[in-house]
Amino acid sequence: MATATESGLSLRTESLTALHWAGVVLAAVTGVIHVFLGVSFLATVSITSPLGWSFLVAGVGFFGGIVALLVDYRRRLVYLLGIPFTAGQIVIWYVLNAPDFGTPGIVDKVVQVLFIVVLVVLYRQAS
Repeated sequence: MATATESGLSLRTESLTALHWAGVVLAAVTGVIHVFLGVSFLATVSITSPLGWSFLVAGVGFFGGIVALLVDYRRRLVYLLGIPFTAGQIVIWYVLNAPDFGTPGIVDKVVQVLFIVVLVVLYRQAS
């Protein structure tokens, strides 16, 4: 569990494996893509664009998961919640874009599928 210090929560990375770090990289990649798309939609379409805000929320969700992992906050629960959160991103993307899929979206979904695999393995190892 994360420990409190005078400056807030401390990083607890000593128990992280290469698989954890792969998950961090995958979550960061998809998080950056979602934040970028969210800002782009809000800047070019409308500041009130629900799609733009949903991209931002998704990006923040991925980065929130990274922070929770790094401070050792209920990691098993983070893995478990990350699976449907990420799978939901794939389903929403498919519904909104079918049948016209672009390369950036496909790359992001490959990253997300790999991320789900990592989360499932981490969850099973944590049992």
